[in-house]
Parts: sequence; structure tokens; C-alpha cells
Amino acid sequence: MISITNANKAYTRYNKVLDNVNLEIEAGEFVSIVGQSGAGKTTLVKILIGEERLDSGRVVVGEWDITKISKREVPYLRRQIGVIFQDFKLLPKKTLAENVAFALEVSNSSMAKIKKIVPSVMKIVGLEDKMNRYPHEVSGGEKQRAVIARALIHQPKILLADEPTGNLDALNTNEIIDLLLRINKFGTTVILVSHNRDVVNNLNKRVITMDSGRIISDQKRGKYLL
Repeated sequence: MISITNANKAYTRYNKVLDNVNLEIEAGEFVSIVGQSGAGKTTLVKILIGEERLDSGRVVVGEWDITKISKREVPYLRRQIGVIFQDFKLLPKKTLAENVAFALEVSNSSMAKIKKIVPSVMKIVGLEDKMNRYPHEVSGGEKQRAVIARALIHQPKILLADEPTGNLDALNTNEIIDLLLRINKFGTTVILVSHNRDVVNNLNKRVITMDSGRIISDQKRGKYLL
């Protein structure tokens, strides 16, 4: 599903943020990537979604080599990889349903398709009764559920969650993680980037630990070591 080979990235001569990273993630896995700030996690995420390019090495997603992806191809990549961020990035003047629909509108989907898919993904995340609410009218957990719905809109094979619970309390954190686990059971590969030790340890799934741009540990059923 994802293959990263000899990946290197530096922003300056003395700042190597990815240092010969090699990583294989199989279809259907649930993987946590952990490490201190500056370990290289965010850069790895940006590489996977086509926001950054490697200096050297290779990245393959499915059968698609994205090592030298063009700006024109990035939107097509983003339809294969759903992305969830910590800060929601919802449009404040659109309802939750309109925020989700917008992801289809920009890809020129038909109105018939939008009317069919949006209620479906809103039901998956438990927001079928909040579709017409605006972001300021719902809780942080509900905002993140809307973000997850938006990420699912193109039925991606991979869901990349970058600190999805960073702004949430313990109750909402648990609900979001449970939702990610349910999505994973549908067959979607989930990659969770997290600083939350309790979340990672309670999952008891594969844990990849990064430090200074390198993978220093890869445990099949692991713990947050740092």
C-alpha cells in the first residue's frame, strides 16, 4: 500500500529532517507514528500528501510512484489519501454538510452524487442530526467528526490523521479514536500521527517511532517509548 525507500529531506545543509527512511505499510493496517517535535513526522506526512518533495529516495502509494508528483496531480492523490488535521480547517460560513459537500464540488462532482454521498458519510461519523449546524454551533469533537466525514468523501484507501485529537478533551479523544478504528475495520488503512501517549498505548497496534529524522523503532504491537 505505502512503500518509502531511502527517503531523505533537508531544509538546510545542517537540518536533515528525513534521514534514509525506509518504511512499508500494508493495506488495512492501523499504524501510529510517534516522536518528539522535530523528529520528522510532519515532514513525512507532507511527503505522503504531495505537499513536499524528497531530496532523494522513492515513495509509492498503491501502484502510483509519487516521488516526483506534479502540482496538477496532487488533487488526484488527495482523493486516495484522506487527511485529518488538528485544527479542523472548516469553512465557518458553511454548515457541516456544506463543508463536506465542498470537497466534492471542487472536484466537479454532480449534484446527484453530492446529495447521495454527503448524508451517507455524515451518518458514518454520527452527525446525521447536525448536518445543518455551523462549525461555531458544535463541539470540538463534532467538528473533528465533520473533518473525518470530509476526508472520507472520496472513499480513500488511506486515512492520514495528523494529531486529530490534539485540541480535544479525553472524552472526545476516545470517541474520535473509536471512529478511526471503525473506519479501519472497513478496510481503510489508517496512519495516526500523535503525541498522545495514552491513545497510542491503548490502541496496542503497530507503532513507528521517529527521532532526528530516522525510524528508531518499529513495533508490531507497540507502545509510545519516548
